[in-house]
Amino acid sequence: MTQPAAYELAQINIARLKAPLDSPQLKDFVDALDPVNAVADSSDGFVWRLQSDSGNATDVPVFGDDWLIVNMSVWRDTNALTAFMYQGRHRELLSRRREWFEKLQEAVTALWWVPPGHRPTVTEAESRLLHLRTNGPTPYAFTLRTSFPPQGAEPVPGEVPEGLGCSV
Repeated sequence: MTQPAAYELAQINIARLKAPLDSPQLKDFVDALDPVNAVADSSDGFVWRLQSDSGNATDVPVFGDDWLIVNMSVWRDTNALTAFMYQGRHRELLSRRREWFEKLQEAVTALWWVPPGHRPTVTEAESRLLHLRTNGPTPYAFTLRTSFPPQGAEPVPGEVPEGLGCSV
C-alpha cells in the first residue's frame, strides 16, 4: 500500500502582459488557456490550480498590478510539474511567451512544499516569490533549477529590499 505524501509542491508563476487580454496580440494565448488548463487538470500528479469564476486566474489580482497575471497550482512533486510544463501544448505556449509577456528582471516563479490539502493563497504565494527574490533559493522558496527536498521551512528573517517589484 502506498503511503500518502507528506508534502505537495505549490508553484506561482507571474507574467506582465504586453497588451490587454482582449487585444489581437494576446488572442492565441487567451484561446489556448482553456485547452492547456484542461491538460493540466488531467495530468498525472496534478492536485489543484487557482481559478476564478472565469475558469482561469487571469482576473485574479497579484502584487496590486493590473498588468500582471498569475498562475498558481499544486502538484505531487517536481517531476509531475516538469512533465506537464515541458511537453505538448504548454511547451508550445512557453516557446511563444516573449510575444505576449514582458521579460522581467527578477524571479517570476517560485516553488515551495505544502502539507497535503493545503491550497495556497495569492498573498502566501507573493510572500514566497518576494522571499526568493530577496534570498535566492532556500527551502522556503525555490526554483526547479535549485530545488530542495520536501520539508517544513520557515522564512529567513529580514527586510525585503526596495525595488523588488516587477520591473522590466
